[in-house]
Amino acid sequence: MIRVQNLSKTYSRGGEPVVALREVSCEIASGEFVVIRGASGSGKSTLLNILGCLDTPTSGAYLLDGTDVASKSDSELSRIRSQKIGFVFQSFNLLPRTTARENVELPMIYAGGAPSRARATAALERVGLGHRVHHFATELSGGEQQRVAIARALINNPAVLLADEPTGNLDESAGATVMSLLQELNNEGHTIVLVTHDPAVAARAQRTLAIRDGVLSETEVAK
Repeated sequence: MIRVQNLSKTYSRGGEPVVALREVSCEIASGEFVVIRGASGSGKSTLLNILGCLDTPTSGAYLLDGTDVASKSDSELSRIRSQKIGFVFQSFNLLPRTTARENVELPMIYAGGAPSRARATAALERVGLGHRVHHFATELSGGEQQRVAIARALINNPAVLLADEPTGNLDESAGATVMSLLQELNNEGHTIVLVTHDPAVAARAQRTLAIRDGVLSETEVAK
């Protein structure tokens, strides 16, 4: 599913080079639930952005579902994102004065198709929000908003679901509900890559990739 070889990323800050990733290599198989864990500034979000085709590496190779995406153009990366990748963000990124169903329909539009109310409603029902279809994002709790975001991420049946600190803005109860949902989706065969600094969240995954100062330092296999 995901194969990364000798991946490096260097930014320029104030005219000085800043190395965010250093020769990172890893493989994530189809159907795995993998956590990338590290402190703030360790490089984990940079790696997730590259895996999500939101950024490109300075060097190295990245194969997603058999396609080498490291050297693709912006338009090609946009198409890959819409077809193969679902995103879940810490801040939910919902349109506030738009209904739950309309938020879930958006990726279908971005992918160049017509929105399907039936598919969007079914996706919301899958995450336990069939009763919130017509509610605006501003009328939903934080946990409900994140479940809408998960439904939105899944609507185009992506090859992989990427989650960046998905419980970071939630209380313990709502966070546990979201993590249980992600585990259910993984049990159904969805590939999930999740970034977190929270050891309790990391414990839910099958495998943990630990990153420090841009270096993939260890791999912990869940017991």
